[in-house]
Amino acid sequence: MEAIPGPFVVTAGIVFEIGFILMVALGLYYLSNNTITIPVLITFLIMGYNLYNPLKVVMVDYLVLRYMNESLNRIVAIMETPTMETGKEAVPNRYDVIFDNVSFGYQNKLTVQNLSFTVPEKSMLALVGHSGSGKSTIASLIARFWEVNTGVIKIGGMDIRDIHQDQYYTLISEVFQDVYLFDDTVYNNIKIGKPDATLEEIIDAADKAQILDFVWEFPKGMDTMVGEGGSKLSGGQKQRISIARALLKNAPIILLDEATASLDPENEIYIQHAIQELVKAKTVIVIAHKLATIKNADQIIVLNNGGIAEKGTHEALVQQDGIYRKMWEIQQKSNGWKVNKDS
Repeated sequence: MEAIPGPFVVTAGIVFEIGFILMVALGLYYLSNNTITIPVLITFLIMGYNLYNPLKVVMVDYLVLRYMNESLNRIVAIMETPTMETGKEAVPNRYDVIFDNVSFGYQNKLTVQNLSFTVPEKSMLALVGHSGSGKSTIASLIARFWEVNTGVIKIGGMDIRDIHQDQYYTLISEVFQDVYLFDDTVYNNIKIGKPDATLEEIIDAADKAQILDFVWEFPKGMDTMVGEGGSKLSGGQKQRISIARALLKNAPIILLDEATASLDPENEIYIQHAIQELVKAKTVIVIAHKLATIKNADQIIVLNNGGIAEKGTHEALVQQDGIYRKMWEIQQKSNGWKVNKDS
């Protein structure tokens, strides 16, 4: 966008300025030879400058028109993108999650490859692995933020693409590290989880999510404005509101990108209590950063380069000489770090 017309526009602007300077020089030459008078010189200089100015404006407008044309092409491309299939009205009667030979990639690069695993109903699956191993991609695929390239994801034996979108999103609640709150009250940000909820239901969800511990300290209580993106609240407070939403929604499947990864110890305790309330009798898929928090998971999958490197319980995996055991030992050592005041 810039490289092709840029040099042309800059060169044209320089030529215009040089042309005006030449006109001034030529006018002074004619004036010195008494060929023209001062009023004539001034008139031509004013007219000449006013002639060059619109030409320079045209050059700038040409660039703006190129930007506008590119923006229009992008808007048209989005409008012409086929609508995602919304599926049928049928709803599964159980809530186990199955990945059957699933592959997916961004920009022709596979992020997960030939993944197959099952999360039984009302059990917890923990996904662990190094950054870029595909943990968040799996959560995004379950949430249908993306569609699989190959394979199928099933809930209750049904292909998730066959479940109507409106019905599908009643089955899933997400609690991610990056929480977004709307520029509204604490009360309304919780109510988003279930728009027809009663006041009692919202207060109950707020209580279970440990929100009432801090919200009554605000002058307006639950009617306190949180700011765009929750800018007026701390990270821990935003996380608790996000968990309250999920509690209020009461979906049978929970996607949890470990919410305590970047919190201080005090807030971490509050969030852990809230999460325990959230995951009761639910099918839970958790992205784990702190391995100590998923020791009791029913199964743990260790991802590496988009594939399953190891799978099992915590006790089984620490007995193997693999990725999980190394990650566990590193985290155990880091918990024992101390600052030596004598050094």
